[in-house]
This record gives sequence, C-alpha cells and structure tokens, in this order.
Amino acid sequence: MDHRGLDADGYIEREGSLGRIQPGFADLVAAARGRLVEAYGNRLHSAYLYGSVPRGTARPGRSDLDLLIALHREPAAEDRDTAEVLGRGLDQDFPQIDGVGILLYGKERLLSERERYDLGWFLACLCTPLLGPDLAEHLPRYRPDGLLARETNGDLAALLPRWRARFEAASEPAEFRRMNRFFSRHLVRTAFTMVMPEWGGWTSDLTESAEVFGRYHPERAAQLREAAAVALAPVDDPAVARRYLDDLGPWLAAEYGARHGTKAPRPEA
Repeated sequence: MDHRGLDADGYIEREGSLGRIQPGFADLVAAARGRLVEAYGNRLHSAYLYGSVPRGTARPGRSDLDLLIALHREPAAEDRDTAEVLGRGLDQDFPQIDGVGILLYGKERLLSERERYDLGWFLACLCTPLLGPDLAEHLPRYRPDGLLARETNGDLAALLPRWRARFEAASEPAEFRRMNRFFSRHLVRTAFTMVMPEWGGWTSDLTESAEVFGRYHPERAAQLREAAAVALAPVDDPAVARRYLDDLGPWLAAEYGARHGTKAPRPEA
C-alpha cells in the first residue's frame, strides 16, 4: 500500500535507523560517534545522522555523511571550528564518502517555538539518533501541510542572492561541482515541498520528489528530473548552476511565495 511516508494517523514517519546502515559504512559511523564525544565532551547534548547513510541508500564513494550536532548551549566560533576539523578528518579518512556536512545548533534553538516547523521538524522526522537523549521526545508530530511547506523551504527568494554571490566567487571545477550538488538538492526539495500538501505525503528520495513535482507542473518536470540527476551525480559544469540562478530558482521562489507565503525570518547562523 502507498502510505507516502505517513503513519496510520497521517503524520510523517521518522526516516532512517541505525539498523539500516549498510555494512560498508558501519566503521565510518562508529568513528563519527567516537570522534564526536572526543571533540565536544560535556558540551555535547546529542548527535544525529540524516541523509542517505541512515536511510540505507548511501552509494560508496559518491554519498556524503550528514550530521546534526546539538550542544547544551549555542555554538561559539570554537565549536564551529571543531566541527570543520571533525568533518574534514572523517572525509579524509573514509574514502566511502564524498564530503561531510555538519549542522551545529544549541538544543534550546532546536526546541524553540520559532523553529518548531523547521529545525524541530527536521530533527524529529529526518534525523536518526546517534548519541545522547533524543530531542524529538519534546517535539510534536507533523503533517505534510502548508504551514510545514512555508516554514521549511519558504525562503528560497532570500537565498538566491547568496547563491549568486557564491557562484560569482567560484573558479575551480571542484567548487562548481559542490555548488551544483548543493543547489540541485535544495531546488528539488523545495519544488517537492511546494506540492507536498497537494500530494499528501513525504519523501526524501530526490528522484521521487522530482517525479511528484512533475505531476503538478509538467512544464518544469524535465528541469527537475535533471536537477535530481545532478544532485545524485554532480558535475563541475558552471552552466548548470547558471541555469538554476537565471531560470529555475527565480521561478520556483515566486511560485512558492505565492502559494505558501514567506518563511519567518531566522537569525544568521
């Protein structure tokens, strides 16, 4: 039966589990757990995996490792430096991954009312507990509705100027490759959440996300399929990012704002 990522009561089911981690990534996850404790000590409240590794869909040599770290207090510059060193070390030591992404927040922000339908939802539904008490126990259950759509991805219009600045500053093929992967992922997920309330479900699968979106906007379906493909197998062609910045991104930002409104402002972090 097609339950579209929802439980029997219509709430989004939590993705991933430690039991789904493929054997080829087990030593990586064990190392991440140990290094997190060593790096943050008693500053660490909890840590979580998200993305393809806990979903069991990671591809050796092509997928990255994604971590969310919750500290007892708001992170300082030292904490961010520690995360950068930690991520770089894991990336260098484990060839089965292509990069490490780390999100770093204080637990109070993750549990705040302001973040209830953004970071709170993300932690409760898309993150797999790795270390420490699970903050999801203090968060509500979530439905795939317009409020969630607005507060998760209703900020694309505000992001595009930063993306353009990043694009203009890039010069190396590796920079464009990372940029194309990041832009593609974000655009596909934004396109999906725009139509999520109509579809009535949740998926993190980028290919499925693009296909669902295409049912509602067939005129843009080919672009989203291409973006999903680039997200999974990134290329270093700057023309890809340029197309996103000049066409798909502005169109999607305008459509999203008209349909769901604009995400509430967040502090820079």
